Amino acid sequence: MQTPEDHERDVDVADLGDSLAALRLCDASALAAMGRSLERHGQLSALSLFASGDHLEIIDGFKRVRAARALGVRTLRARVADVDLAGAKVQLAALHDRRGLTELEEGWLIRSLYRDHGLSQPSIATRLGRHKSWVFRRLMLVEALDPAVQADVRLGLLAPRAAVALSQLPRGNQHDLAGLVIRRGLTVRQTEMIVAELLDLPDDAARAQQLARRRDGPAAGSKPGVRATRLCRSETDWMAGDIRTVRVAAARLEARLSGGTLAAIGVEAAMLAGESLLALVPVLVALQHTITRTCEAKTSLPEKDAA
Repeated sequence: MQTPEDHERDVDVADLGDSLAALRLCDASALAAMGRSLERHGQLSALSLFASGDHLEIIDGFKRVRAARALGVRTLRARVADVDLAGAKVQLAALHDRRGLTELEEGWLIRSLYRDHGLSQPSIATRLGRHKSWVFRRLMLVEALDPAVQADVRLGLLAPRAAVALSQLPRGNQHDLAGLVIRRGLTVRQTEMIVAELLDLPDDAARAQQLARRRDGPAAGSKPGVRATRLCRSETDWMAGDIRTVRVAAARLEARLSGGTLAAIGVEAAMLAGESLLALVPVLVALQHTITRTCEAKTSLPEKDAA
């Protein structure tokens, strides 16, 4: 709970701790914009802080504090919340509910509550006002993503959305593709397309070979029309790619389940994964009916035409 607005007070920015900054990204352009705003308009909103031992820690307002320090501003207005460390992390999420946090930041926050504070996934979902499947997806995102790729995001070398796309690949391929994306300056859309191509391939060896060819080949856009050609795939190409993706994903999922993956991830995570798997069944049944109906209609067309 925060203190009332009339309890705002001035705090010395030099004394504020920023241990929760590890859960946030700090874009250089956003920090520069905050500095300009602070210079022109002054502080527009109070910081959110909490007490940790004998000092104050930032919950929200990292860019304001960094900009103030860079400008030589000594004090800022702040409100102090009466919460512990776990409560501060929950409040951080609440202050940015459905805005302001990237998927990765949400994942880092949830992983911290789950790993560092021992909160169960259903408990985290209740505290954040989210469905437990949302918590599970965010947790699995950061658990599946190579730490080196996460470090690239923190350094501003890789866009968060590009990292989310990379998380679909096995860890062994993520770092190599991240390096390619950074060196070539590929867009998020281009990254997503390469990930889709790699997922179409049958195994890690084939993906490694494809990445090596891309790494050693010409830079994206170095030949006229290359990118345009890739973006203008025909409907047949897209359908063939989707069919390959479904086949590969289905085979990989079947292999994981047959290998006892649910039993290995713990009771709680297994329950959430089981719910997602059961929710997948009607989707697959609907797809089966659509495929059957479409193919039957297609095979009957020549007879109708002949008549």
